[in-house]
Amino acid sequence: MPPTQISTTPGLPSFLRSLKQHPVDSSIEHLTSLLKRRQIKHSRPCAVATAHLLLRVVSSFRWADVETLIERVRQVGQRLYAAQPRELAVGNIVRRVLGLIREEIEADRDADPSASSEGGTESQRSDFAAIESRSMHRPNLSSSISTFSPLSHGAIQPKDAATNTGVKLGVDGLSESIYKPSSHPMQRPSLISSHKSYAVSQAAPMATSMFDLLSHEDTESAASTPPGAQSPGSKNSLTARSLARFGSVLQRELKPDIISGIEEIIDELGQVDDQIAAYALEHIHANEIILTHSTSLTVQKFLLKAAGKRRFTVVHAESTADGEGMVSSSTNGTPDDDILAKDAFRKPLMAAGVTVVVIPDSAVFALMSRVNKVILGTHAVLANGGLVAAAGARMIAKAARTHRTPVVIVSGVYKLSPVYPFDFEALIEYGDASRVFPYQDGEMVEGVDVQNPLYDYVPADMVDLYITNLGGHAPSYLYRIVSDHYRVEDINLQQ
Repeated sequence: MPPTQISTTPGLPSFLRSLKQHPVDSSIEHLTSLLKRRQIKHSRPCAVATAHLLLRVVSSFRWADVETLIERVRQVGQRLYAAQPRELAVGNIVRRVLGLIREEIEADRDADPSASSEGGTESQRSDFAAIESRSMHRPNLSSSISTFSPLSHGAIQPKDAATNTGVKLGVDGLSESIYKPSSHPMQRPSLISSHKSYAVSQAAPMATSMFDLLSHEDTESAASTPPGAQSPGSKNSLTARSLARFGSVLQRELKPDIISGIEEIIDELGQVDDQIAAYALEHIHANEIILTHSTSLTVQKFLLKAAGKRRFTVVHAESTADGEGMVSSSTNGTPDDDILAKDAFRKPLMAAGVTVVVIPDSAVFALMSRVNKVILGTHAVLANGGLVAAAGARMIAKAARTHRTPVVIVSGVYKLSPVYPFDFEALIEYGDASRVFPYQDGEMVEGVDVQNPLYDYVPADMVDLYITNLGGHAPSYLYRIVSDHYRVEDINLQQ
């Protein structure tokens, strides 16, 4: 009897299982189609899927130089970002991986600063050795400035050459030709000691006419940095030539470190909610009334952590009619969930002793005067301090600002994007309008324009505090976190 095949619903669990069974290119196409069809949505599932895919790309890709690896990761990121531009977490993970690769390269370069200067300088070192050898046998001649015309002669001459133009000179058994104005001036050997020194030589300088500077070949000064050496305090630049030269070495040395760094990002995605919840007791006090919105797993763990030692009341405003919370039937949630079902969000809070009051969105303004604090989850945090959250968040933030109620946003750093909301309307996703206004209503449907936004943009001036897995931050401080986590050259993935 043939074994029965178990059909799995397309989503994050099935995609993670298929990663080990399919080639990398097929997995890229698979995730692209899942993002386009919205079978993987919300920040955390998209971030987890992107991180696992990039881990597979890096581990299976063989590169000749590191620039090839960076370009490969960038191309994969561009395809994923183009599949669903509103899922900013996808681009965030791609930028984190690109920054990780660059940091590992620079760390390896700083650990071995001579690596980028050793290759390709054999001929320069041999030339330097020849010059040094000749300098060891330089005749000891006293010298003075030539009395001939500076337009034709500027080199240092022996004293006798200035007065005896028809006499041959003999130095250490060597016969010199009679000096004539038309002959080439004698070049003095460079004064290079047996050890490398950057000090200026104390010997008499070479006198050269300004009219004759361009007619002479460039010669190395004894006080200059020897060829192939680095000047004091200089830093090797990470150029394409140096990356190509040591690509094979870097692949063997850096590939395990890059893979380990991506695995740390994956671990961070699984631990971020617990790290944020560790700050709950600093912000939630006894007998407070907390208003929240939607069914974020991060908000739930934050409240449950505080409920372990303090008693308070949670006012839960119902989310949109689109039912965006119905994505998980798990009671406690898993590390891959981002939005829970409504019952899965409320029941653990009530079991922990928290009084939960459910209200419609229309009653938020009426109850805001009695609320001590507003705690909201988010879909994405932007570089200017604004955020994209579930529909209704902007209305709650406006009511809180009117009543001077502090608004606290709990979010992982992986949701923080370096994108500025020049056109925040482009960040808003719209759902099926029939979920709000059924099409069976006939004449009324044709007479009105129905829109069902799934998200709202909340400006930075409506937010008082962000709590991330790194601690609490004011909205004006987020640019520092952006600069710490993303490289400038990786901000625009579409270049």
